[in-house]
Amino acid sequence: MYKINSISPFLRSPMTDITGGVTSHQLLGRCAKQEMEMMDCLEAYGMDRGVKKCSELIDDFSECHNLNKQFKRFVAIRSERNRQIAAGKLTGDNKYVTPKIDSF
Repeated sequence: MYKINSISPFLRSPMTDITGGVTSHQLLGRCAKQEMEMMDCLEAYGMDRGVKKCSELIDDFSECHNLNKQFKRFVAIRSERNRQIAAGKLTGDNKYVTPKIDSF
């Protein structure tokens, strides 16, 4: 889960407003949409209730930011390929064949 206490600074000043964009994904980041949806929800419910009400949006942003599920999927595919190579199911040129263009 995303660390929700890292969203809002402890002490607000004009300097935190100026440098706030450095730590967000709004400057052409790939997670800009998810972050904006999460922040809108948190702003609507407040930080305390928003953690419970917006948990799905927080999890979506966390996945976009950290790519944990994508990495676990990659590790599972790689270990399955290594298992099939060790079992002798994949041999020769079939060991490291790339997927076809429209296969996913």
